[in-house]
Amino acid sequence: MPTMDEVLRAGGIVGGDADHLHRLVADWQLLADLSFADLLLFVPSGPDGSEFVTVAQMRPTTGPTAHTDDLVGTRTTAVERPQLVLATREARIVREGDPVWVQGDPVREEAIPVCHGGRVVAVVARHTNLAAARTPSRLEIAYLRSANDLAQMLAEGRWPYSYDPSDPSAAMRVGDGLIRLDADGTVAYASPNALSAYRRLGHLGDLEGGRLDEVTAALADRPGPALPVESSIAAVARGRSPLWGELEARDAVLALRSLPLRPAGEHIGALVLVHDVTELRRRERQLMGKDATIREIHHRVKNNLQTVAALLRLQARRMAVPEARAALEESVRRVSSIAVVHETLSGTLDEAVSFDDVADRIAAMVAEVTTVPGAVAVRRTGTFGVLPAEIATPLAMVLTELLQNAAEHGFAGLDRAGAVEIAVHRTGEGGGGGEGGGELTMAVRDDGRGLPADFRLDGSTRLGLQIVRTLVESELGGRLEIGAAPAGGAGTVASVRLGLPP
Repeated sequence: MPTMDEVLRAGGIVGGDADHLHRLVADWQLLADLSFADLLLFVPSGPDGSEFVTVAQMRPTTGPTAHTDDLVGTRTTAVERPQLVLATREARIVREGDPVWVQGDPVREEAIPVCHGGRVVAVVARHTNLAAARTPSRLEIAYLRSANDLAQMLAEGRWPYSYDPSDPSAAMRVGDGLIRLDADGTVAYASPNALSAYRRLGHLGDLEGGRLDEVTAALADRPGPALPVESSIAAVARGRSPLWGELEARDAVLALRSLPLRPAGEHIGALVLVHDVTELRRRERQLMGKDATIREIHHRVKNNLQTVAALLRLQARRMAVPEARAALEESVRRVSSIAVVHETLSGTLDEAVSFDDVADRIAAMVAEVTTVPGAVAVRRTGTFGVLPAEIATPLAMVLTELLQNAAEHGFAGLDRAGAVEIAVHRTGEGGGGGEGGGELTMAVRDDGRGLPADFRLDGSTRLGLQIVRTLVESELGGRLEIGAAPAGGAGTVASVRLGLPP
């Protein structure tokens, strides 16, 4: 099935017109719920405008649906739905016509033109299931009145308002709480859920007949644990602009979203959606507290590892046996490489690290502690990207060992400066430095004297290589290869290949 964008492009609807329809679809649950009706978005598909295709569908959460089947992608003609043609040509809401029967239920059909830039670019069909019709309550009357105002604004190109997909107010629904304001900001109607939300903030009286901005400001100004009212929350409560904001008082948090009503360009009032987000914000704060705790743990682990490294370094300086001193110094480097990972983790909210920074710090550390500082230059090509902590920690130790072997053993006995390269290649889902999935290949190349003629990785007794093999094969589930540089080149290449979790 083609996407909405593909259908719109096929009908010549692009640019600002397409963006306007996307904003409508992002926010039209509000119109469906207020109307107690299904909404179908039609765009012309025929060369003469006599055919239409359904590009989007919305069912109400406040009443029975008129269509149990998915109608997106279906086509219709002007003969089958003459209201669509009338709404397109005359740019007005078409309500004429008798109810039709859909799957045994009577359905009232209306056509609302979607105007943008002074033109009708689509039509919204509003289908109301009349099987559950009854004498409307005050709530239903307020809903239907508000729905008609929004429909008129849609036909005039005054709604929907600009919409940001990251705006948290987009998740607010009519059923969470609705307040209707008059032109001067007086509350004309407040749904039971909206009234309950305000009472949780500490408002004991009724809302109807009062100024919502004054009530909201009074709640925010009360002494106690309440936060100061945001500069925008008063504007939201006045309903003069399409805004949203949050108010916290008495350990409760209320989200408000205002939609000014301006049919025919005249401000007649506003709708204010109300949503009690107390529990949501409480959980967010708990998660933030846990994140801070985890970062603090990584910070303390890093400090403890640095303390261990300092003690080992101090002990190495007191050793008279060169082999023992060298062994302790190697341990210092191994502990320090793990500390680098935990230091990076302590500065992020995720249990993942940008391993390029870790690799560069390890490279600088190894280059500084070679037998002749500055005699070996280490550089990196390619990018590791972001790696989870369970991979970053053993990989840091592997890189430390391979760099140490290359710097010490690859250039032993040579009277020239050397160069070591960390070549990284990442493929698959996480290729190009992205997150998760794919395969990672890391090669440490040096231009030193090369491997001994009788070298065998399986038979090596060096502790460093044994550590590398264990980490690569057991911890990382990868493969380690060590061999001579490609034909014509000097030195050694140690290659590690491992798969990354999605």
